[in-house]
Amino acid sequence: MTGGGAEEPAEAATAASEHHTVEASTVEAVVREQLAKALGGRRGMAEAALPTIFFTVTWLSTRHMNTALLVSVGAAVLLLLVRIVQRSTVQFVVNALVGIGIGWFFVQRAAAAGGSAEDQALAYFLPGILYNSAYAVVLGLTILVGWPLVGFMVGSIAGDPTEWHQDKQLVKLCSRLTWMLVVPCVVRVALQAPVWLAGSSGSMDPDTAVAVLGILKIGLGWPLQLASLGAMVWLLARNRTPVAARPSGAGA
Repeated sequence: MTGGGAEEPAEAATAASEHHTVEASTVEAVVREQLAKALGGRRGMAEAALPTIFFTVTWLSTRHMNTALLVSVGAAVLLLLVRIVQRSTVQFVVNALVGIGIGWFFVQRAAAAGGSAEDQALAYFLPGILYNSAYAVVLGLTILVGWPLVGFMVGSIAGDPTEWHQDKQLVKLCSRLTWMLVVPCVVRVALQAPVWLAGSSGSMDPDTAVAVLGILKIGLGWPLQLASLGAMVWLLARNRTPVAARPSGAGA
């Protein structure tokens, strides 16, 4: 995934899907374009982050869970209405609303179990930790088995979802790019999980844990993602691997 609004592709990758061919392009340009679409540029990343920022700030200032959830949902709905009026994609706002819904579900589970307001606030952050853990494991496995996820982005443009795997150099490049998607997830889990566990177990004051988790979630959200994407752009800028049909016996 990449912030396409911050870094436009150097070359446009054009897919002729009807004939399963790719016109003059490079693997690097293809990956940049696909990652840009996946994140939605600066605006898409901001839309994903703002509801969490509103939730955290509201909770820390009011200590009222329902108010924090309503403010968070309200921010997302307002962003959604703006998208609808502008007739642009609502994908990233909907993603944020889904995230809030999952967080709300965990909050309700904590409340049903008799958890305090602090326990419920801690529960709101648990889905993000679990998601990043699962995402890191899945992406890591795709690399370890030799089919890095980014490679399928190349395949989606080239017209053949698996042909890229015949090129060892391309597999190596896609593996490195996929690792760069794994790193932010690992960092988030490594920093957030101990705080969540400490707050839940009582070894850290729950209020302090909620405040730290809110700050970490914001600080390790799109800023960390941008840093990772910047590294990906740097790596992609170093190489120019042609996207071309390869003989059926080429590569391994």
